[in-house]
Amino acid sequence: MNLSKNRKQMLDLAERLGVPASDFSDNLNLLRLNEVHIVDMLPEMLLMTRSVIAEETFIYRRKPIDAVKSGLLISFQNISGYSSDHNENHYNEKSRQVRPHVRISPLHLESEVVFPKGSKISQITILIELDFLKSFIGKDQETFAYLFNDEKTLLIEEFLSPDMADLVNEIAGTPEMGILSEAYYKLKALELLYLLFKNLSMRQQVVHQNLRADEIAGLYRVRDAISSSPERPLTQDELVRVSGMNMLKLRKLFTQIFGKGIYEYGQYLRMQEAAKLMQEKNLSVSETGYQLGFTNLSYFGRLFEQHFGLKPKKWSSQHRLKGK
Repeated sequence: MNLSKNRKQMLDLAERLGVPASDFSDNLNLLRLNEVHIVDMLPEMLLMTRSVIAEETFIYRRKPIDAVKSGLLISFQNISGYSSDHNENHYNEKSRQVRPHVRISPLHLESEVVFPKGSKISQITILIELDFLKSFIGKDQETFAYLFNDEKTLLIEEFLSPDMADLVNEIAGTPEMGILSEAYYKLKALELLYLLFKNLSMRQQVVHQNLRADEIAGLYRVRDAISSSPERPLTQDELVRVSGMNMLKLRKLFTQIFGKGIYEYGQYLRMQEAAKLMQEKNLSVSETGYQLGFTNLSYFGRLFEQHFGLKPKKWSSQHRLKGK
């Protein structure tokens, strides 16, 4: 599919969702739209897969979407660094911990969309109407009542499970279909939602509070700071300074968005980085542990086993064999 057709699809989608294309059509030239595929099943749902590369930093203020009365925007994101400019290596290295994740936000939430220069963004986005989603969840919908409260501005982010990542890759890699294409994408979208809500059901339970834009920005600054330095946990003073809020409030709101406490989130990222170092860089267990700031390798081994179900040496040997 050529780039001009992809651009037209994006502009047509903006108009379909009630977002004036004039708001960002000029800046759209900053993005190389490699792949765009839209399956319009509204008023129940809409599914979009896209792969774009930011030629320059792209910033867009997303306004409320009024295509349906009430609904959620669920974006499965698998972001990887890309650049033909060696000056962008610093960005890629610093962003190595931005793991594949799912972001859930209500359609009425205004947000700032930023694609940094040199970044490659591959994502599947599902826009889903709330009553249809409730019907899909059925009798268990009370567990997720916080998602259905239009009076609150919420934002939820969840890591992609291996099952979700496999399914996202399957959907993104499926060529355009003819007959029964809508049935296929609807089935796969609902399968993704099932896996997502299965994960959400295991999150730490918190009382969900209304979020202001400055609080959301502060929480993401903390997330990014933790992600960029997994080998060194931030001190409380650093967390307060970065977030712009006190620790009590920060802990509550961080868990509300990310489903884990600040410490648990950091440890999760450290273990994901440990697996990456052993599998992709072929580092030994001791080299990996020391590089991630562990002075006690026995503790590192226990923590790794809690996350992956295997001791790091056994996990490493199994995954190296798979990679051959």
